[in-house]
Amino acid sequence: MAAVASLSFSALSQCSDRKSIISSTRNLAYNSEGLRLRTSFSCNNGGVRASSSSSRMVIHCMSGASYAPTVADTKLNFLKAYKRPIPSVYNTVLQELIVQQHLIKYKKSYRYDPVFALGFVTVFDQLMDGYPSDEDREAIFQAYIKALNEDPEQYRIDAQKLEEWARAQTSSSLVEFPSREGEIEGTLKDIAERAASKGSFSYSRFFAVGLFRLLELANATEPTILEKLCAALNIDKRSVDRDLDVYRNLLSKLVQAKELLKEYVAREKKKREERVENQKANEAVTK
Repeated sequence: MAAVASLSFSALSQCSDRKSIISSTRNLAYNSEGLRLRTSFSCNNGGVRASSSSSRMVIHCMSGASYAPTVADTKLNFLKAYKRPIPSVYNTVLQELIVQQHLIKYKKSYRYDPVFALGFVTVFDQLMDGYPSDEDREAIFQAYIKALNEDPEQYRIDAQKLEEWARAQTSSSLVEFPSREGEIEGTLKDIAERAASKGSFSYSRFFAVGLFRLLELANATEPTILEKLCAALNIDKRSVDRDLDVYRNLLSKLVQAKELLKEYVAREKKKREERVENQKANEAVTK
């Protein structure tokens, strides 16, 4: 993806798909039942406990205080942590995502898991592909996750572990995790147990994208593999299918928007060069 200059996307008034981009993004992080901000729960700011068991890689969110940040608090935390302007083609989607992830994070049933982290990291990296500065892109990632009172390093580490594990899998071994031992297998078993109990698992589209990424890295292209993986994890495949369609549509819209911005930047650059050349010619005639 070509680099995108720091210009406001609003300048691209001819882009008729902008509303579609925003609409698709608003749906990205909702679960199949619809997310609602709940106030009857406790949350300990920064209260995260990691299990160090050799067979499981699980993060437990700890409750201990009655205060839950508002959406405005989370957005303000992000703006305080990253103060530089963000091009609107990226910022519009980021602001929608952080609102939806706030609602996920502060649901009563929410508990961080590595598949969710892999899904978010995948979405973020796809969204920010082509950002003008690699350093700024990572700074935005850090600010985003910290605004949600979570650990950006944990997201990256867990996503990387899952990616490395998935690359070593086959279509059959990917869905046979319940009968195997290992750190990732333990993580998936924990998710399956919580999903079966319903009360301690919060499905989201970031989780669906995480599953899709596992299949992609394992080269598991058979349609039945996703069905088997969902069954092993006690996840509703219809919800996953629907959410992956939203994800693919979002990526398509983003590609179109970035291409339009790329063309706009190229046109403006050409116009600036022509103005400079004309100015030089006029000065030469005057002399």
